[in-house]
Amino acid sequence: MDLATRRRRTALFLFFLIPGLSISSWVTRTPDIRDQLGASTAQMGLVLFGLSVGSMLGILCSGALVARFGTRPVMGVGTLLVVLGLVVIGGGAVLPSAPAVTAGLFLFGAGMGGGEIAINVDGAEVERITGGTVLPTLHGFFSLGTVVGAALGILCTAVEFPVQWHLFAMAAVTAALLAYAIRAIPTGVGRTRGTAGHSEAGAEARSPRATLWKDHRLLLIGGIVLAMALAEGAANDWLPLLMVDGHDMDPALGSAVYAGFAAAMTIGRFGGGFFIDRFGRTAVVRASAISAALGLALVIFADSPVLAGAAVLFWGLGASLGFPLALSAAGDSGPDPAARVSLVAMIGYVAFLVGPPGLGFLGDHYGLRYAMSAVLVFVAVAIFLAPAAGTRRTTVTHPAPAEQPTPDR
Repeated sequence: MDLATRRRRTALFLFFLIPGLSISSWVTRTPDIRDQLGASTAQMGLVLFGLSVGSMLGILCSGALVARFGTRPVMGVGTLLVVLGLVVIGGGAVLPSAPAVTAGLFLFGAGMGGGEIAINVDGAEVERITGGTVLPTLHGFFSLGTVVGAALGILCTAVEFPVQWHLFAMAAVTAALLAYAIRAIPTGVGRTRGTAGHSEAGAEARSPRATLWKDHRLLLIGGIVLAMALAEGAANDWLPLLMVDGHDMDPALGSAVYAGFAAAMTIGRFGGGFFIDRFGRTAVVRASAISAALGLALVIFADSPVLAGAAVLFWGLGASLGFPLALSAAGDSGPDPAARVSLVAMIGYVAFLVGPPGLGFLGDHYGLRYAMSAVLVFVAVAIFLAPAAGTRRTTVTHPAPAEQPTPDR
């Protein structure tokens, strides 16, 4: 791997780390923000709707923006919106104003949703250049960010550090990381308009992308993403409140359980490459879905807070690889990988659009614990969809450099 590629990969690590730090800073302080806003569970679901709508808007726009401008500007602007979102959320907590917090979450979601496609497309390009399994490790840095951010959030919660100053400080840190990382990302990656030397890819990109909706395997991969993104997103949105309201934990301990979830996600993503290369995507996706289903079932139906807290580790390990593996499978499933990754990610973000308010309303009627049964059903379905993610990874990691380009690219 040459120096430029190594620096680019390091920059992508930081681009994944930034949203992890940011979202865990928000999640660990949701009980405090809920109390400052005086919001009910259903009202918090509506507040979280801003995050979902922003994420969906970002996802819908990202594919076209990457095709027109390349990954670098989309990644940069998206990450900047994440930083601004933290500032606005902090301001909303000060007022206190639920609409302001919702607006901040909208900016946050738009930045994450828009930037994530570009980061994954760039990461998939690095994966092709290096010939190794890269995307799970990159997503591992998102999880590492959530662990670090959650640890800071627990500390801030325990010492009753004001929410707004916590979020403002995190915004300053992530802005500095963005300024450093953006310099190592090359221009032109992902562009399909006027890019020399990619005539076949350009012709494919100009074909109607609506035809991708007729690709049955791609839609099944989208189903896996939908289920696993819902499993991950439900924890990101609700886990501290689930432990506080559903298992009678105090807020600091609820945040600690979320930190355990984030740690399990991190371990799964950093260690997943070995299992992917050895057993293939299908086996790993199926095992991941089984683990997530087991963890969810214990959290929902076990009356012991200790057992529920431990089960979150199974939930986190199971949810760790589903999203990056499905995105990698989508990119390998045919021509125009950027459009395929964009489509599958958009399907996954339906979970983020429908999940938070839906689980909030279900939680108001049945309690958050039993509202998670809906997530359990989706994850159980993913067990049977796993063959759609059939791997080519073991055949991609071994060819000589001259054989790296494949006919479908």
